[in-house]
Amino acid sequence: MNHTVYGIDIAKSVFQLHWVDQETGEIFNKQLKRAKFLDYFVNLTSCLIGMEACGGAQHWGRKLTAMGHHVKLMPGKAVKAFVMGNKNDAADARAIRMAVQQPGIKAVALKTEAQQAVLALHRMRQQLIKFRTMQSNELRGLLMEFGEVMALGRAALNAAMPGILARLDERLPAFLIETLRERWNMLSTLDHQVADIERRLQTWMKEDQASQDIAEIPGVGLITATAVVATVGNANVFTSGRQFAAWLGIVPGQTGTGGKVRLLGISKRGDSYLRTLLIHGARSVLEHSKEPSAWLQGINPRRPKNVVVVALANKMARTIWAILAHGKKYDRGHVSVKPADLPTAASVHGLVMDHARRRG
Repeated sequence: MNHTVYGIDIAKSVFQLHWVDQETGEIFNKQLKRAKFLDYFVNLTSCLIGMEACGGAQHWGRKLTAMGHHVKLMPGKAVKAFVMGNKNDAADARAIRMAVQQPGIKAVALKTEAQQAVLALHRMRQQLIKFRTMQSNELRGLLMEFGEVMALGRAALNAAMPGILARLDERLPAFLIETLRERWNMLSTLDHQVADIERRLQTWMKEDQASQDIAEIPGVGLITATAVVATVGNANVFTSGRQFAAWLGIVPGQTGTGGKVRLLGISKRGDSYLRTLLIHGARSVLEHSKEPSAWLQGINPRRPKNVVVVALANKMARTIWAILAHGKKYDRGHVSVKPADLPTAASVHGLVMDHARRRG
């Protein structure tokens, strides 16, 4: 069945549509206000709608899918390659329509509201941790201007702050001392807010079997497990663990010409948040594991530390995919076995001829 293909450039208030009439070949460009956007598609027959994966795209994708349309969210990098001439809303909508019809471009998965709710908690937790780090560094920098330094780490900061404030109270204005004390106390407030979010994630994880299953993998804990399940959703959209690892960007990039291919460092494509969590988890396993696996014991002496960490993160990603795609539990002693080789055309022909001779 042929679908009319729409390219939509979404924004806060104005939406730009681009499509081609299948019968006449006429090209259309249309602007719609936010309030009338869904009304335009409600009575249309099923069509293919392409949108760039940006703010609000998931919401509109769910709404249009509920109407019976097929929605594909395209990565911004893929769309940019088709922008011709000056960049404007009409050019972007045309580029989206062209990109959505290309067979080699992998669309961004459409997430449910439950998945986005969990990811929202992760984003807020990540931001709070960023604020906490900034606040701690600011305190250290300001106190250094008055000759006060302290050891690295949050524990050292908490231990040194009472004595530092007491010494500075004799030299500096009271308004500065009170402000420094307030900023120091703010770190505890941020700690409580981060702990509250982690407690809510823990409650959600108790109700989600998939996140519980992958949390059994060494190096995968509460944060990584819930983030993976909420981000990936259906793992069967990836054909293999290798494809999943490539989507996360923890496989070598490559460059080549004339038949010569040179492998580079990891590509760092895909979701940087998940990749960071897996790398940190792999580093934790490498540093603190009391019973490392035979595979890890074999590769550790032969490769630099960071190479081993990335290789372990890649292995963790493949294990996560296998558990999610096949619905199995984590088995520490599992050994992967290559499938039996399929018979070649020549061997099949030989079997057929041999069977014919026997019957004759």
